[in-house]
Amino acid sequence: MERGLRVEQNCGGREWVLVRKNKKTGFVFGVFVCFVGQIMKTIGVLGLGIIGSVWARHYHAAGVLAGTWNRTPQPDFPHWKATPLAVAQAVDIVQIVVADPPAVRMLLAQILPALGPGKTVVQSSTIDPHSSEEFYQAVTARGARYLEAPFTGSKPAAEQKQVVYYVGGDAATVADLDAVLGLVSLVRLPIGDHKQATALKLAMNLNIAAQMEALSEAITLVRRAGISDDVFFGALARNASQSGLAKLKEPKLRAGDFSPQFSVKHMLKDMRLASGIGGCESFPVLAAMRERLAAADQAGLGDQDFSVLVTLLK
Repeated sequence: MERGLRVEQNCGGREWVLVRKNKKTGFVFGVFVCFVGQIMKTIGVLGLGIIGSVWARHYHAAGVLAGTWNRTPQPDFPHWKATPLAVAQAVDIVQIVVADPPAVRMLLAQILPALGPGKTVVQSSTIDPHSSEEFYQAVTARGARYLEAPFTGSKPAAEQKQVVYYVGGDAATVADLDAVLGLVSLVRLPIGDHKQATALKLAMNLNIAAQMEALSEAITLVRRAGISDDVFFGALARNASQSGLAKLKEPKLRAGDFSPQFSVKHMLKDMRLASGIGGCESFPVLAAMRERLAAADQAGLGDQDFSVLVTLLK
């Protein structure tokens, strides 16, 4: 360790805050460093949307960000690169956070020449198992590692580093990347292989989509009965059906504020992907949610938060 530095915090043997005092000024400063083994890993983020931009800034604050790129250029963003390939060339870990399988496929085609031993792709977009297998094969054929890491948590959770990753991959890769992903998340939950991680993520999204529709119908019912939102949410807080989703969306439903935390268009995409898993297309709730979200999208609400479903009932 460099002379004059002392360990202030040690988190599981992987993370340190190194604190130095300047002898002339007396100023004390700290540097957060994340080590995997003995070598600090750098990370780049492809996709600076609602979540990717938040994660990238967390990585930047931690001192491990070395590249960023977005389809819509953001040249003022920290460590901006002109191309996805330039990001992949500059970093050890490439994290992909984009809309759907075609977008992931496009990025992988561009970064594959930079992949090889010592490189890792962390795929955090919500995709389907078939696409995950395709991407896994393409990346590992180059000698690089592949980790499927979809997540749960909207923008507020990302800002507070409270997202939960559903990680799918071999145990060594999962363990090796835990400290880096820990910079932006609360929990890294091992699910199984890469395909299983994507299936679980789609299942979770089906569950919250269905909850949102039920919550929308319930609050509309009581409003039509002349019951106030205060009474409704007070009763819900003491009911078995209270949920994390209801707590998250309560302010939006009260205020009619549908600025996106999780957009209609992305939830619709996920329901369509879920429908392609093992004959699930005929599941009645899944079919109903595809229909409801499609109706919202066709009404011009695709960029709004999916809690906007409540407005379809008016």
